[in-house]
Amino acid sequence: MLQPARMHFNQGFTDAGYHRLLADLAATSGMEVGFRVAETPVFLSHAFLEELAEAGARLTRKLLADGEYLRRADDAIPAGWRADGDSAHPNFLAADFALVRDDRGALHPRLVEIQGFPSLYGFQPQLAESYKRVFDLPAELRIFLGGLNRDSYWQLLRRTIVGSHDPAEVVLLELDPLHQKTAPDFVATVRELGIGLVDVREVMPRGNELCYRDASGRLVAIRRIYNRVIADELIAKGVQPSFDWQAAWDVEWAGHPNWYFLISKYSLPWLNGDPVVPPSVFLHEFLAGPGAEELAASGVEVPKGQDPVYHGLLLKPLFSFAGKGIRFSPRRSELLAIAPQSRPGYLLQQRMDFEKTIFTPEGPTQPEIRILYLWPGDGALTPVLPLIRLGRGQMMGVDHNRDLRWVGASAALIHDPDLAI
Repeated sequence: MLQPARMHFNQGFTDAGYHRLLADLAATSGMEVGFRVAETPVFLSHAFLEELAEAGARLTRKLLADGEYLRRADDAIPAGWRADGDSAHPNFLAADFALVRDDRGALHPRLVEIQGFPSLYGFQPQLAESYKRVFDLPAELRIFLGGLNRDSYWQLLRRTIVGSHDPAEVVLLELDPLHQKTAPDFVATVRELGIGLVDVREVMPRGNELCYRDASGRLVAIRRIYNRVIADELIAKGVQPSFDWQAAWDVEWAGHPNWYFLISKYSLPWLNGDPVVPPSVFLHEFLAGPGAEELAASGVEVPKGQDPVYHGLLLKPLFSFAGKGIRFSPRRSELLAIAPQSRPGYLLQQRMDFEKTIFTPEGPTQPEIRILYLWPGDGALTPVLPLIRLGRGQMMGVDHNRDLRWVGASAALIHDPDLAI
């Protein structure tokens, strides 16, 4: 974790500097950031991040090459949420990694989950740049992966989201976007790309077209949608889009909605056996099938008894977001209480102890490292940006660490081998 850079930052840190960081983010975002931002960036080597990026790409290619997996994942899409058409691959990908220690004390990355859905592509560069600017960090510390700089990054993001269309006919689609905690990301994206920001409830069908009203009130046909709608949120809130989600509309998707399901936590049991993937099984196969034996054979402790507690396991809903619905150390009676017809919507994953590798003035903090990728329809899968969450508790999401310091959303600043800091 590049301890000389860490110690230098800690020694120069002041609360006044942190407040300047928040003010800088508010000024560049045009709004207050609605989630906790950590006091510190994380200093990581280029070689280490490339190792993670290659692991995420390898796992993705494995899934896309597995026809049986893709058929089964397609069958798992909830009723009513399979959108018309498909793309050959996801345009967006996020792979989350934990750092754990083995019995000899060595650190290793482990996959937390992988998701074929967009993340904070607009806000994250802004956060990294603010850390560098406010804390006067070396200009040589890089932000982007894949050999990109700020200009080439935004060019690739524009190519992925806008494509060849007029930006006025491209929209970022979300539920009540300006009241989401990720609103600063939406604002940064639409400002940089010149596209519209539209609530999914305000899209208007017209024949086989989908339309929206621009800032002047003009009805504009949508040619391409940058999809940020999380189906799980619509389902949980009982929100119906203003158009038939499954119909064949004359529109392109930047991030086809089906990939939210096709590359998701559903994929984890299919990746068993890869050295960076902790073993996992579907809940129904654990309770009434070979799942428990498979976990035990992989070295996971699966206690017997009348109502054992599975301390070595996590229960995860397949299609939830932001850590919703995760249960640590579930009892067997809790698992059995889930209705049999609902059990295919859950998995059990080996629990990982995140290593606290970031030393701060208030004690060590554990990172979760997300690698963000872009994959335009006519291009290659490219790792573009690391995103960091810092935490101290069981859960890593910013919602679960809001009352602590030196935790929350952070950024990786990339150290090249020849940079002396």
